[in-house]
Amino acid sequence: MNRRLMLAAVALPLLAGCTTIDALMNPDPASQPARVVFFTEDSPTLDETGRATVRGAAEVARAYPSARVNVFGYAGPVGGVAFNRVLSEQRAQYVAQLLRENGVAADRVFVVPRGPVPFDQAPIESRRVEIRMAAQ
Repeated sequence: MNRRLMLAAVALPLLAGCTTIDALMNPDPASQPARVVFFTEDSPTLDETGRATVRGAAEVARAYPSARVNVFGYAGPVGGVAFNRVLSEQRAQYVAQLLRENGVAADRVFVVPRGPVPFDQAPIESRRVEIRMAAQ
């Protein structure tokens, strides 16, 4: 058996269970970068670009089937604390639902609403959801 064929015989079974090469090369899900999606002002839903980012995050999450997927929701300071707490949770719940719709098991997705962020952050940075992987 030549070397390439031997390498393929060893590597293919390892790759079969992985959605991405990252999962094979680095088994720690926390090493994956956070995926961040941005919302328009006062909106709890995403445009197609944001939904595509969530689909990409779901693909990575599927590569780590035992990892926890934390969904952190944020909102800006304008509009009052109570309003922005609710909005940050709506945003996080929306992203969590998209993750579930894209194949991430519901018992792995954890919503963490963070509420409004301080005034010193730029407005676009405050209207976001972060998706972060963590070991269970």
